Amino acid sequence: MDKLKNKVAIVTGASKGIGASIALHFAAQGAAVVVNYASDEAGAKKVVQQIDDLGGTALAVQADVAVEADVIRLFEQTTQAFGKLDILVNNAGIYTYEAIELVSPQSIQKHFDVNVMGALLAIREATKRFGPTGGNIINISSGASNTPLPTGSVYSASKAALDAITIALSKEFSGRNIRINSILPGVVETEGSHSAGFIGSAFEAKLVASTPLGRTGQPDDIAKVAVFLASDDAGWITGEKLSVSGGIYGL
Repeated sequence: MDKLKNKVAIVTGASKGIGASIALHFAAQGAAVVVNYASDEAGAKKVVQQIDDLGGTALAVQADVAVEADVIRLFEQTTQAFGKLDILVNNAGIYTYEAIELVSPQSIQKHFDVNVMGALLAIREATKRFGPTGGNIINISSGASNTPLPTGSVYSASKAALDAITIALSKEFSGRNIRINSILPGVVETEGSHSAGFIGSAFEAKLVASTPLGRTGQPDDIAKVAVFLASDDAGWITGEKLSVSGGIYGL
């Protein structure tokens, strides 16, 4: 289990849900992992402890990806602790579903500050620190970027922007051995989807009924694909949008 042996990875928004699962799977494959969190210190420390219990190496670092100074500090602390950076996973994100009549400028701004600007700032800092052998960036997007749902216009727009960043930068990184890809999850059972009221709702049941594989996703479903994209197994893949949704968002 050493697909990521001797690699150093930052996973943003890794105190719970998909981010926590990615951090745990990366550590199980040999990576040293920086578990980033914005406010859930207890959750981040729990993930670090789980990695420690596995015999892995991890560090929790608080940083709000929508704040430039925080992002810079996150990357500085990473290189201070581990001396290098190989992998960035832009997982931190927010989502709100609301009718267009209720959408506020503040909500629009917050979605784009976290989901778009935060990813761009993190990518900017990562590219400064990747070594001569290159690096790897994975953006956690959403199936909603390709197939927007009612009341999801703002969220879907922010994720579509993230996918555009993936494609544009894959070309900008030409000749630098930096790979960048998007993962587009479907509905995944996380703390966030529970608190948003998706899990156990009629809406979830409708989506599951439309899903070829017939179930809601789990964080591990996404984490395993992230390991693949971060590893040499995916060494000739860049600029791709990979739907991991049980088939509901297949193109």
